[in-house]
Amino acid sequence: MPRKAQIESLADSHAAPGGAAAVDRALTLLSAFRTGDTSLSLAELASRTQLYKSTTLRLLASLEHARLVQRLDDGNYGLGNEVARLNAVYAASFSLDRVVLPVLRQLVAATGESAAYHVRQGEARLCLYRVDSPQPIRDHIRAGDLLPADRGTGARILIAFDTDRAKAAARKDHPLYARIREQGYYTAVGDRLAEVAGISAPVFRADGVLAGAVTLTMPANRYSETQVKPVLEAARRLTGQV
Repeated sequence: MPRKAQIESLADSHAAPGGAAAVDRALTLLSAFRTGDTSLSLAELASRTQLYKSTTLRLLASLEHARLVQRLDDGNYGLGNEVARLNAVYAASFSLDRVVLPVLRQLVAATGESAAYHVRQGEARLCLYRVDSPQPIRDHIRAGDLLPADRGTGARILIAFDTDRAKAAARKDHPLYARIREQGYYTAVGDRLAEVAGISAPVFRADGVLAGAVTLTMPANRYSETQVKPVLEAARRLTGQV
């Protein structure tokens, strides 16, 4: 009888509901490659995925056949050229609005307030996407508007998590930006406009570099700490996707 794994593999502990176990395990091998890895040994792949070496070898054979991995002359494994082809297809078809707007719409549906996605634009802050609250009383920022780079919760996030700007800002307001980085979000009332409250959280690219900020805005009297959680969830869903 096949022996039962004493330590559950990453694929088994995060199995896709209704999915195929072998596919889950093969995909964890691809996910084992990290930024900076040019190749990995069989032992490294088995260790990172918590799979038996024998299982890892069988899965690698299938991945190699599909050109998703390649075995190198030194016996190590690297990503195959099919990965590059798929990346090119993805890049050609990628549309940021198809990623960001659904998340913003869900945030608005969950909170009833206005949601936006901000990015740095030169010395200003650009509202790249915006979904309005269904409520009649709201702030009236539109997608495409340029906003101050140093006021508003979105601006504070872009400063706090931008390494170069954070160093410059630290001389003026170090405790604020250190606190923002520590808690992972920022809330304020009247930071940009009187009587307007905001909640913002950072969104990162797959390589860990800051991509932008998700912001929820509302009249000050409708602000609630309970709105922080859905903002953080929206930022988490976008991280690695933009």
